[in-house]
Amino acid sequence: MTTTLVVQGLEKTYGSGDDAVRAVRNVSFETRPGEFVALVGPSGSGKTTLLAMVGGLLAPTGGRILVNDREVGGTSKRDLARYRREMIGFVFQANNLLPFLTAWENLLVPAILGSTDKKEAGARADRLLEELGLTKRRNALATQLSGGERQRVAIARALMNDPRLVLVDEPTASLDSARGRQVVESLIQEVRSRDVLGIMVTHDMAMAELADRVLEMHDGEIREHRAGKLADQVPK
Repeated sequence: MTTTLVVQGLEKTYGSGDDAVRAVRNVSFETRPGEFVALVGPSGSGKTTLLAMVGGLLAPTGGRILVNDREVGGTSKRDLARYRREMIGFVFQANNLLPFLTAWENLLVPAILGSTDKKEAGARADRLLEELGLTKRRNALATQLSGGERQRVAIARALMNDPRLVLVDEPTASLDSARGRQVVESLIQEVRSRDVLGIMVTHDMAMAELADRVLEMHDGEIREHRAGKLADQVPK
């Protein structure tokens, strides 16, 4: 099943009256299945707030978010929890791996929370580790992995429940340029191969240009849409 995302007139305001801050202002865009989108802009421009609303972590003040023609913002807390669990895969800047678990065991955590059969989850974890070149690091504790390896484990964990939308927040912030590129290329390849959607917040323009499309935010608004310059160089 392919996935569509439509954002229409999205708004987020913190506070009220003279203290109100419009973090996101009338943002609209659409994505295509299998597309990897980079969201760039200076600190405080609203990138992470926008990502959090698309992921169902933050309620919009106004506007609509439609995933496969179903509105996200108007659902109940239970429906939002199910949406996050079944539709969204998150990759955070801090990979949030559990240090006392191995790479393989870290992948099992979301599957167990989602009531997935353990044997099936274990087989899926093995497949993902192989896809991301981590089979030999399967039994290494998270603390024994390099920064790039930890981020690739975080990508695999985000894919464990077969999400339709992968949301990524500054995945290369703590990596050098070579490891950062490897992580982003892995993300793009996984998104494309599954025909799902990927949105990545980043300050690194070199990483952003690997995406299919770049959305540039300033003061809560998307000011520019453009194609990524290097997208065709990432293996398909």
